[in-house]
Amino acid sequence: MALIKSISGIRGTIGGGSGEGLGGVDIVKFTSAYAEFVRRTNPDAKKIVVGRDARISGKMVSHLVVGSLMAMGFDVINIGLATTPTTELAVTGLGADGGIIITASHNPIQWNALKLLNNKGEFLSDIEGKEVIAIAEKEDFAFAEVLSLGKEFIDETWAMRHIELVKNLPLVDCNAIADAGFTVAVDAVNSVGGEVIPQLLRELGVKNIIELNCEATGKFAHTPEPIPENLTQISDLMKSGKADVGFVVDPDVDRLAIVMENGEMFVEEYTLVAVADYVLSKTPGNTVSNLSSSRALRDVTEKRGCSYSAAAVGEVNVVSKM
Repeated sequence: MALIKSISGIRGTIGGGSGEGLGGVDIVKFTSAYAEFVRRTNPDAKKIVVGRDARISGKMVSHLVVGSLMAMGFDVINIGLATTPTTELAVTGLGADGGIIITASHNPIQWNALKLLNNKGEFLSDIEGKEVIAIAEKEDFAFAEVLSLGKEFIDETWAMRHIELVKNLPLVDCNAIADAGFTVAVDAVNSVGGEVIPQLLRELGVKNIIELNCEATGKFAHTPEPIPENLTQISDLMKSGKADVGFVVDPDVDRLAIVMENGEMFVEEYTLVAVADYVLSKTPGNTVSNLSSSRALRDVTEKRGCSYSAAAVGEVNVVSKM
């Protein structure tokens, strides 16, 4: 069993005793600590968004998270199955005071996590994340009395709202995409991307879509991290000449891998650079990426007469591993 506390949230394997993994007691404790942190940050805070990926444990974790937030006196906008970017967008779109994304990203099936957001739909800072952890460890929170309990509201419209926003971006040309007549293969590793990505492609004008592992069962057809050794199925399909391009996402759709017509990966760093080069050619501006990225983004940015910066990412603290 494992339980990992980091500045952006709590990640662990499902089950085990309290403190051994991400069990029921741990979910309630850390959710309640987060709610307490939100209230200390803004005493008038009342509303928190919750979204999840399609992991087998997702519904169970969601029930505990929603119930804990209500017990702390918060109204919950439950957007159901949703990507990480969609949940972030919903926080700002709904004017919420924070958000929790229930997903362990590209980790295997036995993992799940609580990703914690502020009222801007951004991950908590290092200081903020440490404060949540401290509150949880001290159990320094109190539940609301019966007349002050929160309510749950279901709003499953945000996937389509997000798609509409993408369609309406000035640099997205749906007519050009439709006219190109692309055949696109999608591997969504049996999570929420299986519903969202094909729908997005259809809305963009793609008529021919080959869906691989797009049923959102949470039973991952392969190891969900989108790296070459895990993507042999879509690689073989691309080599057969049946599609022009392949898209692979992880369970919460915050990682994208592109597979070329020869079955090889157009790796993530090149994806960022290619998109940045196109965007900067139309709308010049400065760029930033993490310290682990190659210098290619800096070169492209400076070629366009703009400035590039690298940002550090937070460290994680492994507190229990059994």
